[in-house]
Amino acid sequence: MSLQNSSDDKIPVIRTQPDQSLGCSIIDENGREVPITENMIQDACRELEKRLVKPAEQE
Repeated sequence: MSLQNSSDDKIPVIRTQPDQSLGCSIIDENGREVPITENMIQDACRELEKRLVKPAEQE
């Protein structure tokens, strides 16, 4: 497989439940392991989209 034809390949997307752990964790400020959930990732993406700055228009 080459990079030229990789866009034709279909990759299945498996959706999880919103509070289901994705198998990875972060360590909080108290040293506790906190599972990362789908909701946490979606919230982070929404926050990044709010901060997105559109490039200035070229003349």
